[in-house]
Amino acid sequence: MITTEDEARAYVAGLTDVEGMARLEAFAALVLEENQQQNLIAKATEPHIWQRHIADSAQLTQNVPRGTFSANAGGPWLDLGSGPGFPGLVIAALHPNMPVVLVESRARRVEFLNRCIAALDLRKCRVEGQRLERVAPFAARAISARAFAPLPKLLALSAPFSTRQTVYVLPKGRSAAQELGELKPSIREMFHVEHSLTDPEAGIIVKA
Repeated sequence: MITTEDEARAYVAGLTDVEGMARLEAFAALVLEENQQQNLIAKATEPHIWQRHIADSAQLTQNVPRGTFSANAGGPWLDLGSGPGFPGLVIAALHPNMPVVLVESRARRVEFLNRCIAALDLRKCRVEGQRLERVAPFAARAISARAFAPLPKLLALSAPFSTRQTVYVLPKGRSAAQELGELKPSIREMFHVEHSLTDPEAGIIVKA
């Protein structure tokens, strides 16, 4: 279990290289700076940004098949309701050669995400600055979402982007098991819950 900022940094460092850590350090600084202008993350979590936001996002990469990040794995990684970039921009920073699409409809956050993409030189990452319903469908290699929508709605909205090969990694906090239990059995059996490394009571709904 990751309980401190030092543990969070060490965990993330084990998932990437020196350049990846530099990108994430720069991203963390951008988030904290912009948080003075718009509410990107809760003020109380600012001193714990690595544990509560960056490591919390990075852990999702450990719940997908290794081949997800290969060049021939299919379409992009799709992150729904990216907000300030958690988890999508963290995943893009960890795997800069993998195409990543961030969906975010709020204009100020779209501007912030684009600024971060430019600053971190994430050439394979782009923002769809509109509601998911308006995005032209494509086959996604993986779909992530943090605080986007209740699970049934999330699955319905993301269906046009999902194939048999699409991986889902959905951090759902303490409601993970409950939300999964509310699905129809035929759909529920395709998913399972993994424990979060950053919150002992939180879960991640996974279809891999």
